[in-house]
Amino acid sequence: MHIHILGICGTFMGGLAVLAKQAGHRVTGCDANVYPPMSTQLEAQGIELIEGFDPGQLALEPDLFVIGNVVSRGNPLMEAILNRNLPYVSGPQWLGEHVLRGKWTLAVAGTHGKTTTTSMLAWILEDAGYQPGFLVGGVPQNFGVSARVTESDFFVIEADEYDTAFFDKRSKFVHYRPRTAILNNLEYDHADIFPDLAAIETQFHHLVRTVPEQGRLIVNGFEESLARVLERGCWSETEQFGIGDWRAGEPAEGDATGDSTTQDSFDVWFGDVLQGRLSWALQGTHNRMNALAAIAAARHVGVPAPQAIDSLSRFANVKRRMEVRGVVNGITVYDDFAHHPTAIQTTLDGLRKRVGAARILAVLEPRSNTMKLGVMKAQLPASLETADLVFGYGAASGKDALGWDLAESLAPLGERAAAFSDLPELVRAVRAAARPGDHVLVMSNGGFGGVHQKLLDAFAAGACA
Repeated sequence: MHIHILGICGTFMGGLAVLAKQAGHRVTGCDANVYPPMSTQLEAQGIELIEGFDPGQLALEPDLFVIGNVVSRGNPLMEAILNRNLPYVSGPQWLGEHVLRGKWTLAVAGTHGKTTTTSMLAWILEDAGYQPGFLVGGVPQNFGVSARVTESDFFVIEADEYDTAFFDKRSKFVHYRPRTAILNNLEYDHADIFPDLAAIETQFHHLVRTVPEQGRLIVNGFEESLARVLERGCWSETEQFGIGDWRAGEPAEGDATGDSTTQDSFDVWFGDVLQGRLSWALQGTHNRMNALAAIAAARHVGVPAPQAIDSLSRFANVKRRMEVRGVVNGITVYDDFAHHPTAIQTTLDGLRKRVGAARILAVLEPRSNTMKLGVMKAQLPASLETADLVFGYGAASGKDALGWDLAESLAPLGERAAAFSDLPELVRAVRAAARPGDHVLVMSNGGFGGVHQKLLDAFAAGACA
């Protein structure tokens, strides 16, 4: 089959393209912005890319057009497809029908931690010899790729609640039909498509409705929002983590020593039975919760908890999740995907436990659709409280421009915080403030103008405080 993918350079659609190619299909695609690294990755797979959405692409005569949710009515190629009555389908529906059908699908849903938990779960199954297929919204460092198809009966997928396509406003995850589903947490997000938290809870209940009676839901026991979801009706086995069935003991004394390589160790309990102690390089309560969820889900397909714990001791995390980008003149620069206030706070808390009393300089770009709408701006100061200094960036114009005053939002932090609309000016300010021993945490769900390397170059040039 020849499929032509509209919006191919998004994280999800790019992964789908790789899966389709590995499955033996001819794959071509187009997008408004065809540039590295996604373009390079796709072209390396032998996937032909076209810049833009010119209707002339109909001349490719694919068997099927696969539509990403970046495409809306008015898109010239989409309008031509509709006018010609040509076959088209959403990316999640194609994935469900052509890749996931007949598989034991393990889906990981939640506002936070989807990518990390999906990667943990895929690694546990891989280390146990299951050789699962997977699709992750990032690059697990244990694998080096974000997606793959295998002959295995098992497929692990990051289950996003964002809408499917302009013609299907249900969440993507309703197309996956999981047998094992992790509900990691649930907060208000995606303000561009959901009016309130109740609307997202409805979508999560749509997911719950698709899990079979013999399937299993792995649910965060701390989340009142998820309790409300299950109160609407639940027809599958359930296990709770955090409280209830799966619990994490307190971190071992002396783990947080200020050494960035220090290990975090904690006991894993199932009921009243100790399953083992997990020692790994990841930090923070959120990662312990992610681990519990992954261990519980793996157990559902037959991996004993002690074996899963051993596998996670060799888990190498995901790119852009507290990833060290470099150390120059004693200053460490990290890259992290955090962009929601809760994720920002948990990321900072985890780094604080790792580095102790050392200074943390937070460099933040609030560029998600929810943040650009200003829905979470009042929560920003509290989420950044752990940082010693805060440098916020909001583009003055263009698609990533904020519709609100970042400096005003950060004002409660006083002289610790500053806002910038010019990236070189921000880099100069961070360079002037940084000194040996500092930890510079860059947080954004985008490329942030390559600020990580710009900072490393600036530190290498000297003139730090």
